[in-house]
Amino acid sequence: MRFPVKFISATSIALSILLSPSCTKVEERDYYELKIFRYDSASQEKQLDHYLESAYLPGLHRAGIRNVGVFKMKEDKNETTPSIILLVPFTSLEQFAELSGKLQNDPIYLEEGAAFFESTHNDPPYKRIESNLLKAFSSTPKLVLPDLSSPRPERIYELRSYEAATERLFERKVEMFNSGEVAIFQRLGFNPVFFGEVISSSHMPHLMYMTTFADTSSQKECWEAFRTDPAWMEMKEMEQYQNTVSHIDRYLLYPTSYSDY
Repeated sequence: MRFPVKFISATSIALSILLSPSCTKVEERDYYELKIFRYDSASQEKQLDHYLESAYLPGLHRAGIRNVGVFKMKEDKNETTPSIILLVPFTSLEQFAELSGKLQNDPIYLEEGAAFFESTHNDPPYKRIESNLLKAFSSTPKLVLPDLSSPRPERIYELRSYEAATERLFERKVEMFNSGEVAIFQRLGFNPVFFGEVISSSHMPHLMYMTTFADTSSQKECWEAFRTDPAWMEMKEMEQYQNTVSHIDRYLLYPTSYSDY
């Protein structure tokens, strides 16, 4: 059977439109793993530092993963177990899924990390490892390196986690960030590194984000400006954004000497 010429022409046009780059292009957003190594002793901290600096970060770099942040907690700023926190960016979930296999096939990584891997049950190099998998907000689809020149120990990297009572309230808080709150942070000089929806963790639903400051004074100045900013004061009173956060965790961090930024 032969289709009418007009039908073939119309079908071809429709297919060409559907398959055009503008119609098939998938939104590109980063994914992040926020990996937390918790430890109990100075000996464990030393082992972690050596492994991360000598084996893990170089292995990530060889696997094509750059801009990995490695942070420690500011003294007397957090009442929690001492931790080293990694922020590892991925361009896709496939890159995240393939990382373990790449590292296990990297002879340099295996050699440099041998002592860490062979630790015994009664002398482990850490207490626990926690992992949060995030997807970047639509308004901030890519990680942004902070523009800071102050000495690393003086810098403040503020990591925040906002939990919501329900998934619907969580979605509204994400909408609030995307529709204006992120822009306020950017305008007031918070130097945000990322904003992300947590898609896998032990305490869903929640989002996380990181802002950066040259020092404690600049951090306090930025937050004071935020609290009194007219755009923020108007937005926080909007009915649709009420009760969207049920719990906040805040961590004040500084980058290690071997962190990528």
